[in-house]
Amino acid sequence: MREDELRDLVQRSPWLIRALGVVRDSALPDAWIGAGTIRDLVWAERYGNGFDPTSVRDIDVAFLDPTDLTRDNDNRATRRLEAAWPEPPWEAKNQAAVHTWYPAKFGGGPVPPLRSITEAVATWPEYATAVAIRLDPHDHIAVCAPHGLDDLLDGVWRPNPTRVSPETSRQRLARHRPTERWPRVRVIT
Repeated sequence: MREDELRDLVQRSPWLIRALGVVRDSALPDAWIGAGTIRDLVWAERYGNGFDPTSVRDIDVAFLDPTDLTRDNDNRATRRLEAAWPEPPWEAKNQAAVHTWYPAKFGGGPVPPLRSITEAVATWPEYATAVAIRLDPHDHIAVCAPHGLDDLLDGVWRPNPTRVSPETSRQRLARHRPTERWPRVRVIT
């Protein structure tokens, strides 16, 4: 099962297990770690020279709080994580609020409000980054991967056209340079 492959990689990273524990214990509503952090771990271990937590640009924490759609809520959530563990570069985003800022930041027309973490993760820019994980109260790793885990685990950079334009996809590809960072990763445009 592909989820077990991902769990095995995550369990071998004490740094990520600690981060997952911080997120779980933060009491943020429906909070998950996802996107680049998970991709970086998997691809560094499978297609690079091993995972180095100091290379993580930010730990994307997706949470769902439809009761407070303000940017202050994101900032408070990020500060809560920093208070628990100051070293990592935390970035918490309320997925219930994405529709309030997404068009202004990325262009395009209005987007509908997201009602669940699964809906949110399904819109993330590449299929390999449209993955989130969390620890449950019994330290079991839950996986949210609406598009599956094949691209992540098989080293495939492929745009998710759900919300990302071809131009934005090209910009992300140029910025992240996946084949330079992980030489055996395949890019499908």
